[in-house]
Amino acid sequence: MKIAIASGKGGTGKSTVAANLAFSLAQRQPVTVVDCDVEEPNIHLFFPAQSEDLPVMVQIPEIDSTRCTYCGACGEFCRFGALTIFKDRHLFLPELCHSCGGCLRVCPIGAINEIERQIGVVQIRKPIPGLTLITGLLQEGEVQAPPVIRMAKDQAEGHPLILYDASPGIACPVIETLDGVDYCIFVTESTPFGIHDLRLAYGVAEELGIPSGVVINRSDGDDEIIRDFCTAHSLPVLMTIPFDREIAAIQNKGNLIACELSGWKEQFIELFDSVIKTMEGVQ
Repeated sequence: MKIAIASGKGGTGKSTVAANLAFSLAQRQPVTVVDCDVEEPNIHLFFPAQSEDLPVMVQIPEIDSTRCTYCGACGEFCRFGALTIFKDRHLFLPELCHSCGGCLRVCPIGAINEIERQIGVVQIRKPIPGLTLITGLLQEGEVQAPPVIRMAKDQAEGHPLILYDASPGIACPVIETLDGVDYCIFVTESTPFGIHDLRLAYGVAEELGIPSGVVINRSDGDDEIIRDFCTAHSLPVLMTIPFDREIAAIQNKGNLIACELSGWKEQFIELFDSVIKTMEGVQ
């Protein structure tokens, strides 16, 4: 089973929910967490441990200047602005390359080859019994997050229960993370920004045909704006986490409420069980 924890905006507590859910489930069954927020991964901060690091490599073109006639075919083909051909030289911006291989195929004289280039790492940790943490980390200055996410997800394949912590928003990294998941948990808050971005995120899941539910974080008890939206779209509210000083203090220290506060481990397990029941209802 593959479950994504996502949000339309940053700062809603998405990673906190993912970390607490992972910790709670690990007490009763093996669980793998994949941190797909590769530009700013942070779940490893809750689970410090030594990691095995695997490089993430992509293929980029290498032009043989001794053969190139500067015809411009490759530059015309590239839709991402990675290749520009002048009358006597070429300009290649590797950070913009999407590794599609099209430039190799359109070169009329075969003057282009591919070489490998590292854009990130995937880190594998086993911080506590029952939990495997896989973290994707995009190198500073790089912009192609999807290849790092794909490799991180590939490392988790075959595990019976996988949680994906998605990046905020609805851009390409989120689409890559949601590809192939069975269910999506949206973490939101009862604010105008929260409901606006929940609408966008839910629209993506709906378009992809992924069943979903909502966790309301930092609730002050006035959640009608979120609950009305969930009712209108038949979205179950799976959990409500209150706006509480003690909870905030524990999280600010990098600790987990499921570990530090009585009853919260059971509530996160109930959250997971509610997802299972919801999925059975959908099927």
